[in-house]
Amino acid sequence: MEQLLPGVFASPAERLSFAPSTEVRAFLLQRPSGNLLVYNAPPVAQQADAIGALGGAARRYLGHWHEAMFGCEGITAPLHCHADDREEVAKRCAVEAIFAERHRAEDGFEVIPIPGHTGGSTAYLWDSGKHRCLFTADSVYLHEGEWVAAVLPGSSDRATYLASLELLKGLDFDVLIPWAASVGRPCIATTDRADARVRLDAIIDRLRRGEDR
Repeated sequence: MEQLLPGVFASPAERLSFAPSTEVRAFLLQRPSGNLLVYNAPPVAQQADAIGALGGAARRYLGHWHEAMFGCEGITAPLHCHADDREEVAKRCAVEAIFAERHRAEDGFEVIPIPGHTGGSTAYLWDSGKHRCLFTADSVYLHEGEWVAAVLPGSSDRATYLASLELLKGLDFDVLIPWAASVGRPCIATTDRADARVRLDAIIDRLRRGEDR
């Protein structure tokens, strides 16, 4: 696991076979009250010893069901996902708990449903004490350093997606940590409230014009 920020560690990058210019990672959040593992990626099972050396993982959260396509073997932390994505996640992974509403799961970690990319797409906002990190899975990811969306024809809901992007504009965060990023490019992006609103507005404008990202 590579340390990216105080308390934030990333698994090795893995290219997606169906999108070889894009790579994905999982992230371990090191916390005194119990570490959290956010997202799933192919190399995570191979990082069990490294995760254990950092204190293990008390819980595991998926941002959307596509992450489950790689299976969840090797990590025993209880898995949490949105109720609307549970059926698909359960085909490959054992689901311990589901949620449906925005809530603060514990101190400093907020669960924020953002449907659109999938019905159960979820963002997580974590205040580490040093940074406010927003995890957006594929709903907002990094393509060649730019913030983009991922409207999937036939499965994503554009209107709901737009509403979720408007919700994200109201959040206060200074680091964006998506599931996916372009190969060889940074997997996180520092920002501020004004910059984030400009970038999210650009995505909203594109989606309203009928573009898919």
